[in-house]
Amino acid sequence: MQYWLIKSEPETFSWQQQVENGVEPWTGVRNYQARNNLSAMRCGDLAFFYHSVSDKEIVGVVEVVREAYPDPTGEGGKWVCVDVRARGAFANPVSLAMIKADPTLSEMALLRQSRLSVAPVREGEWAYLCQLGQWQKK
Repeated sequence: MQYWLIKSEPETFSWQQQVENGVEPWTGVRNYQARNNLSAMRCGDLAFFYHSVSDKEIVGVVEVVREAYPDPTGEGGKWVCVDVRARGAFANPVSLAMIKADPTLSEMALLRQSRLSVAPVREGEWAYLCQLGQWQKK
């Protein structure tokens, strides 16, 4: 299993919308490295759902339920998307400020490549952030 972080502006698509919609295609990624990360996702992988821009916090966890396929919102067939399903909200959202202040997370891709909308998360980082957010895999 691999772990990821996917970003969405809550004004555009929020955690609540993800929960309400059930399975949702993760479309609109237009960065080559983020696209490659989407292509590397496998069914069963888990990802943090991160509210970017305004809230800047991890609010929940989604599971990849369909692997990469052509993004219907993309032109030219070079972009992909995956389908994700909500697995549960963080009891305590973990803010970007908390992540930046914690030396345990100093090497996180979220900090090293802050503009990347789909980023890998190391297993130790995943476990630590789940503990901070009080989320347990069910």
